[in-house]
Amino acid sequence: MNFRLPLTGLALAFALSAAHAGETIRVALGTQDTTINCATGGLLIRELNLLEKYLPRDGKYKDVTYDIQWKNFTSGAPLTNEMVADKLDFGAMADFPGSLNGAAHLKAGKKSIFLSVLSGSTFGSGNGIVVPTASSVQSLAELKGKQISVPFASTSHGMLLRALKAQGIDPEKDVNILTQAPEVAGSALQANKIDAHADFVPFADLFPYRGFARKIYDGAQANTPTYHGTLVSAEYAKKYPEIVVAYLRAALEAHRLITAEPEKYSELIAKVTGIEAEVNYLFHGPLGLQTRDFTWKPEYRQALATSIDTLRILKRHDSDLTADTFIDDQYIRAAFKQSGLDYDAQLKAYDKSPLKANDHLTGKPITDFKRVAQVWVEGEPLVRHYASPENAFADAKKVTAAGRKIRVIFAHDDTLGIKLLANQAWFASDAKGQLRAFLLKDSATAWAAANKGKVVDFAAARDTATRVALAK
Repeated sequence: MNFRLPLTGLALAFALSAAHAGETIRVALGTQDTTINCATGGLLIRELNLLEKYLPRDGKYKDVTYDIQWKNFTSGAPLTNEMVADKLDFGAMADFPGSLNGAAHLKAGKKSIFLSVLSGSTFGSGNGIVVPTASSVQSLAELKGKQISVPFASTSHGMLLRALKAQGIDPEKDVNILTQAPEVAGSALQANKIDAHADFVPFADLFPYRGFARKIYDGAQANTPTYHGTLVSAEYAKKYPEIVVAYLRAALEAHRLITAEPEKYSELIAKVTGIEAEVNYLFHGPLGLQTRDFTWKPEYRQALATSIDTLRILKRHDSDLTADTFIDDQYIRAAFKQSGLDYDAQLKAYDKSPLKANDHLTGKPITDFKRVAQVWVEGEPLVRHYASPENAFADAKKVTAAGRKIRVIFAHDDTLGIKLLANQAWFASDAKGQLRAFLLKDSATAWAAANKGKVVDFAAARDTATRVALAK
């Protein structure tokens, strides 16, 4: 195989890697199923048997037996422990725990490689901060003097620290930050035992979807890149480079499948994890909250460098780890090439998963995506798309009038450009009754003041928009 790499790179590793007839090769993969933006690097590969499809079976791999082992984790730290202990070969995690993975390997006299991004946001969406539903808090600034929980050393921990500092809030003096895993924080929010909780995908949206929290801050407000990606033991990659590329090809195949049928695979993720399909679709559907992107964009390289530096400042590691020595993109480039894809073209592309649809109410093609809304009707396999919230709400009213149920309605934030759960959003209505959706009440208020409009909540927006749309 010719990957146009120097002989000291992947091509030489391919030439020198040894596998023998009758050998059993372990492929042990650590996943984070409930961290749903890792799905293309774990859950979907496993459930659809995609790895078996791409593992090499010719040449020096002609008669080998593969021992494929999957193990699921709820966070990156225990996964890292098993990688360092040589119990796992691959792992999926975010930039912050990934940095600790690299540092832990170095401390043990070993090395891990950050292979690729799986899904993320170059401007930070995905991480978020929530408060109990009944809380009066509407913005991050109001958390001064409050108690905030977060999974320590996670990507959401880094987001929280940066967000507080941007508000002029000292994380060590002005707030009480305690460590809490998502499953613990969910119960604490319901019991009003904490004032706020910061978390990674999907919990800052899952908790509001389940009705016991409100999102008051999205990582997009910090405009700081975040992502989850895949890692591998450097020793394993050196010995079996073809297997590493095969794994990445399987991940690319999982991406292709969920892009083509996001509802179908959102349901599969729900079946495996218990995380509702509506939340999975929020991330994985067209114009999703995060973008599936396997390339090492400059923003993601910088995110890794920032996480390494931040964790060093927090005294979570003292290694000489750097983003440049940790990232190795030759494997993902090889996977792109074998899959007939153009890595360099994708490296330059920043668009979200595209939406190509007609407005379900009018039948007209949707060409302006700023006010897009979507409705998932119970019993329907596909989500309905609309050019505006007015059309979505009007059509939803017809659905409910016919005695059918709505699973979820999505809107898009006018300022941040992120997909929202419409029943959690604030809306600003202009003089014509046209609606703009916002995560934050302050943003809706500012838009309304600048455009001679008024601010309404979801219920009022739905009623107003329905009258406007039906009057056309």
